[in-house]
Amino acid sequence: MTENVRLGIIGGGGWLGSAIAEAVLGTGTIRPQNLCLSYRRELPARFPGASWTTENQSLANRSDVIIISVRPEDWRILEVDAEGRLVISVMAGIRLSSICDRHNTPRVVRSLPNAAAEVGKSYTPWVSASAVTEDDRAIVRSIFDACGIQDEVGSERDVDYLTGLTGSGPAFPAMLAAAMMKHAIEYGLSQEVAMRAINTVIVGAGRLAEQRSDVPEELVDMFLSYRGTTAAAIEIMRTTGFEQSVARGLEAAFEKSLIMG
Repeated sequence: MTENVRLGIIGGGGWLGSAIAEAVLGTGTIRPQNLCLSYRRELPARFPGASWTTENQSLANRSDVIIISVRPEDWRILEVDAEGRLVISVMAGIRLSSICDRHNTPRVVRSLPNAAAEVGKSYTPWVSASAVTEDDRAIVRSIFDACGIQDEVGSERDVDYLTGLTGSGPAFPAMLAAAMMKHAIEYGLSQEVAMRAINTVIVGAGRLAEQRSDVPEELVDMFLSYRGTTAAAIEIMRTTGFEQSVARGLEAAFEKSLIMG
């Protein structure tokens, strides 16, 4: 489906734009000669065979599909006429209607990959404007399948909520790992041993959740039923407000997404 698609990534020199480029090239979803990326300052030495430019309009003119991967505050000064092409936004908060109006196209998709796109493990929700075709949708699915797992969701509100839940999501296990690391080092473990232990726990937990059919609550209940060390830890974390803190954090991320838009 995407074999001959010419893809342009505005902001391809940035972290997320580069991660998407790495994913689509690594899976063969896009050919190097069909990929064009823009950068602002120093020319990146990446992606042999692809093209680089500092001219975003030139990139748009030579592309069939344009991914906009810039910060929302930088997008507000981005002047690019897409002339009816398919535009995929990976910016938090910016509405479909605003993107359609600014870039002169009714074919717009709003999406939000996360940091795990760098390793092909992103969860990417997306929603489309009414003019987006089935062929367009197939292209979007191909691009984000290359980055991990994707879902077309029902509304922009779903994307706003998932901005916090999955867009911000990789930071949450990192935050838990940082707290565990701090405690382990204070206990007396070396940083090397603590890091290896904690990283293995985080990765193993993800793999366990991926392989089992249990919903997370069932898995927690299973550990509680053993009445051992894990149950003791879970009960203390709950009484000190763990679940309430998570809920309040997700609500704050959701509200921030609405404000950004």
